[in-house]
Amino acid sequence: MSAGGSRGAGALAGLPAKDLALVLGAADFAAHKHRNQRRKDADASPYINHPITLANILLNEGGVDDARVIAAALLHDTVEDTETSYEELRGRFGARVADMVMEVTDTKWLHKRARKRLQVSRAARSTHGAKLVKLADKIANLRDMIAHPPDGWSLERRQEYFDWAKSVVDQIRGTNLRLERRFDRIYRQRP
Repeated sequence: MSAGGSRGAGALAGLPAKDLALVLGAADFAAHKHRNQRRKDADASPYINHPITLANILLNEGGVDDARVIAAALLHDTVEDTETSYEELRGRFGARVADMVMEVTDTKWLHKRARKRLQVSRAARSTHGAKLVKLADKIANLRDMIAHPPDGWSLERRQEYFDWAKSVVDQIRGTNLRLERRFDRIYRQRP
């Protein structure tokens, strides 16, 4: 599959059956794993909306039609936030998808500040697919920070998140110009 232009809402229908099965299987798996989780916004939105948003950003805004990257985006928080192991992902979705998920997974046993520093330092060494997932994640998170900020987050904390997200994205520039431009437009709306 190529990383061509945006193909619109019917883009998934044009995927080969095995690629469509991979993406739909990842969506189903993520929905099951995140079924009891909510986002931190005031409405406590269903968590599954976040990975679906990443997949949509990649496909329809970034022109990314690699089914493995889309699947990794759908699964990107399963190891970090649910009872999911690398081995489980690898067995169901293959090593490439599982490896991308692991590249974007925070090391939970580290203190939050250390995890954030590690994410910045690891970003540039990530594979192309993991960089795409990271870009989509930062775009989705900044959009949410503007429209539906986490309940109780101060203006200063939201500004710090924006600045930290930019420091991550700055490490992976050259990955997908369309997504980078989207990120920059959203960053200019920093609260």
